[in-house]
Amino acid sequence: HTGDTSSAASDVYKRQGHPFTSGREIIMKFIKPVFALVLLSGIGAIILKVSIAAGPVQTATLPPDETLTTWTGEYSPLSDEQLKARLTPLQYEVTQQEGTERAFSNPYWDNKQAGIYVDIVSGEPLFSSTDKYKSGTGWPSFTRPITEDSLETHTDTRFFMKRVELKSRMAGSHLGHVFEDGPQPTGLRYCINSASLRFVPRAEMAEQGYAEYLYLFED
Repeated sequence: HTGDTSSAASDVYKRQGHPFTSGREIIMKFIKPVFALVLLSGIGAIILKVSIAAGPVQTATLPPDETLTTWTGEYSPLSDEQLKARLTPLQYEVTQQEGTERAFSNPYWDNKQAGIYVDIVSGEPLFSSTDKYKSGTGWPSFTRPITEDSLETHTDTRFFMKRVELKSRMAGSHLGHVFEDGPQPTGLRYCINSASLRFVPRAEMAEQGYAEYLYLFED
């Protein structure tokens, strides 16, 4: 017998008023949702792999309240384990491994509040908002430090460039670099990582032990 049995059966069912579904239609109804599920699963797996490979975007964050202490003018060096426990991963990378945070993606580059910026590790006073200016670089920039002896300079020849690296005197934290393209009166640009700093608002300076620096804000 060489006739098309599926077509004949379809005709019979249709004449009797019954719906007819061929084997091919049944298979396609089953395959389509399964194929769609597999496709979506594959896309989801690819997105997950890309996200893992890219890693989280890190930005400098303020330390937890429990790490804040009253400034006494003294600093006892911390072990590497203590530093890792106190600092965020980005703060540790910048201050201890001479890393650089992302421009325009840090908390202080556009901070306009009155106050001082201290070393995130030791609390040593470093910069004042009175010397901060908008450099357009995406990092906090200052024309000078509060006192010259709070900083140490080192020659940095990484990345095929010769730059002047800045470190805090007490803790040796990497801060950033100083360039000779700043505004007057110094002509210098102290380009600093937010991750190396903690900002102390003017209203909280006395409470945190920085009352002697309130003269910076006197008229």
